[in-house]
Amino acid sequence: VQLVESGGGSVQAGCSLRLSCATSALTRTAYCLGWFRQSPGKEREGVAGIYTGGGTTYYADSVKGRFTISIDNAKKTRYLDMDSLKPEDTAVYYCVAVTAPGYTFPDLPGRFGAWGQGTQVTVSS
Repeated sequence: VQLVESGGGSVQAGCSLRLSCATSALTRTAYCLGWFRQSPGKEREGVAGIYTGGGTTYYADSVKGRFTISIDNAKKTRYLDMDSLKPEDTAVYYCVAVTAPGYTFPDLPGRFGAWGQGTQVTVSS
């Protein structure tokens, strides 16, 4: 199982970025696909998740209306479109695939989660 992220970078506040997470066959069996982020000194937090069964999405209050999670099943890739970026969005962003039925985003998935290597997003004011 491999999750490969791309799309991070350094931008100014108000700009947009798209993160991509290419996955293996796990995409088809995962119960939930999501994005977490972690900045220095802070706990890893879930920012956006999507349940593969019905397509229900979850967004952290801090990113609602600005971030959008989507899946391209044909490309086995999920995306996180981030608009109106703020300096407080600066963090390492990780994609995760969770296989446990009944999992509730944004709980940390423990041993039922497969993680990408992370991609840095830096937003300057």
